[in-house]
Amino acid sequence: MIALFLVAAILACGLLFQTAGNAFDARRYPPPGRIIELPGGANLHVYSQGRTTAPSVIFEAGISGSCLSWSTVQPLVAGFAHAVSYDRAGLGWSSGAITPRTVANMIAELDAALIAAQVTAPYVLVGHSFGGLLMQAFAHTYPAKTAAVILVDPVTQTGWANADAQAMRRLNMGARLSRRGAMLARFGVVRAALSLLVSGGTALPKLVARASAGQGNSVIERLISEVRKLPPGAQPMVAAHWSRARSFTAMAAYLKCLPPSARAAMQLHVPAEIPLVILSAANATEEELAERARWVAVHPNALHTQIAGTGHWLQLERPQLVAETVRETLLRVR
Repeated sequence: MIALFLVAAILACGLLFQTAGNAFDARRYPPPGRIIELPGGANLHVYSQGRTTAPSVIFEAGISGSCLSWSTVQPLVAGFAHAVSYDRAGLGWSSGAITPRTVANMIAELDAALIAAQVTAPYVLVGHSFGGLLMQAFAHTYPAKTAAVILVDPVTQTGWANADAQAMRRLNMGARLSRRGAMLARFGVVRAALSLLVSGGTALPKLVARASAGQGNSVIERLISEVRKLPPGAQPMVAAHWSRARSFTAMAAYLKCLPPSARAAMQLHVPAEIPLVILSAANATEEELAERARWVAVHPNALHTQIAGTGHWLQLERPQLVAETVRETLLRVR
């Protein structure tokens, strides 16, 4: 009986801690951009910087990223162009997804949000990782609105479209850990770990990560490594977003949709008349590089560069280079 009482008391304290933390985060970290209400869909956060001239530069984050993933590049681009980032449904400041996470639904939501936010087309589309897949699909679906496409270490389409049993086990493990992360977030565990991380501690957050994850790579531990790459000013905001169960639920949905999204994207090529630029990380796999080489071989206006000394998060490791690539691409299309 005493043990049950202690468990109930701990859970109640966790819920109270989480509720108070959510209210504090809402006051301290309001959305920097606009919340666009989509009819029949999610409310998406759209963040614009720079002068409102065409072509506008649209940033699409990776599978679990938000507009904050571009917090080092977007201000640089805003110095010479209209720079726009946003949060996909369920991530960042956007509300949870209402429609299934299909490529068609995701790019339709982005198009509707840009129209509602009065972002001037055509667009230079910049996508990182999974965001690259979506930007390719957007360019195929809305060619008249697309001036150029820049892919920053894009996710492999053939690899995930034809994922083997081991890759699917890894993906399903990630989705399960995301759902476990949602449960931990509801009781304040993730908030406590990320709060300690942002304040400079890593030992206890990693201990919590390992204890909560069981077998496989921990979702929290992965977040720890990614949060550390962000500018110090953005880290508390990312920690606040990932302290909510909604972010983990969204990540589980995006992970589950990866193989069907890859299969859909393989049929949605960037039109030949639209310039295509690909930036690859130094640690890109042979499979990824071969796939990108095939894209370049069949596209008459494509460029591919592998950046030495970089990892997957190119835009955080080499923001000046990514911004300069955007500038050079704008000069080409203008």
